[in-house]
Formats: sequence, C-alpha cells, structure tokens
Amino acid sequence: RKENNLSRYELATRLGISESIISKYERNINLPSIEAALKICQLFKITSDYLLGNTNYSSYDKPLMDRVQAIQSIDKETKTKLYEIIDVYLRDANTKKFYQLNNIA
Repeated sequence: RKENNLSRYELATRLGISESIISKYERNINLPSIEAALKICQLFKITSDYLLGNTNYSSYDKPLMDRVQAIQSIDKETKTKLYEIIDVYLRDANTKKFYQLNNIA
C-alpha cells in the first residue's frame, strides 16, 4: 500500500472493505479472507505467494511463464536439448555477473 502511495482509506475503498480492516491487516490482528487476498493481489499485480511471504518475487514474467507452460507439453528429447541450451546461457550470465561484481576484467 505504501509503495503504491495509497492511504488506508483509498485501499479500503478499492477493495470494498473498511479502513479499520486494512489497519488490522497491517497490524497482523486479522488476516484477509481468500476473496480479499485475491483482490489485493489483483490490485497490486502481485502473486498470492508474495502476499503470503512464500517468495521474494512479487510477480512473474508472463512471457517466461508462457514459455515454461509450452515446454511442459513437448517431448522429452526436445526438452532435454532446451534445458542444455538454457543451462549454457545461465552459466554464461552467472560468470559475467561474477566478473562484474568482482571487478575482474
């Protein structure tokens, strides 16, 4: 709420609940219902895992997730080849990051 510059009143109005309920959520006195939690996720474009503290990532890269879903439906041999290609790029990216972080030319 604060990161999005919303007052408790503004958030409560958008969610269709009272300002005092928002205050109780923020003070960990009450937990939102499933419906309220879904509305919060939709409003802030965050995942339910993020809202529940189960991940550091507030959102997922939709194009990436579409690709992951497509990969799940292809044959095992093609998947293996894709994983090998992805692993090469990830290794290269991590190596580059390591060199940059350690100021190695």
